[in-house]
Amino acid sequence: MKNIKIAFLILFVSLATLKVNAQTINTNKSEVNFKITGGGIFNVKGNFTGMQGDFNFNKSDLIAANFDICVDAKSVDTENEKRDTHLRSADFFAVETYPTICYKSDAVAKTKTGYSTTGALTIHGVTKTVTIPFTFKNNTFQGELEINRLDYKIGEDYGTFRVGETATVTIICQVN
Repeated sequence: MKNIKIAFLILFVSLATLKVNAQTINTNKSEVNFKITGGGIFNVKGNFTGMQGDFNFNKSDLIAANFDICVDAKSVDTENEKRDTHLRSADFFAVETYPTICYKSDAVAKTKTGYSTTGALTIHGVTKTVTIPFTFKNNTFQGELEINRLDYKIGEDYGTFRVGETATVTIICQVN
């Protein structure tokens, strides 16, 4: 009986700690921005919204920190409806088949300039391990990484002159 009480107490404390570390994503203020060259001479900027998932970050307990977050692939917005429709098609993001872009962390660590998280990024049905350096200030996660679109089989029929190969991606996730 004593072992059952101890097990229950450990479970209760663990759940209470998990609840304390969990933050709620402010979907209206969170987005993923990207910039990629187009036509070999100009930059195309855009974003994804609809961020949802589990955000658990406490700088005092990085071992327990974890992220399991997705954005809505259909939300891609470059302020050009014709281009956005094409980006949603099977030529690029194939949003009917792959409706979300997701990141699930494996580790979070302290760095000289902030933090980093390493985990699985899934885009267009392809999962790759990435490391995202980030800062966390005023309840806002901000990270940046470079993504090679061809690694994720995005727009493979479009050469690197028409659409750049590498996109700079900035993640802004505000939590409550």
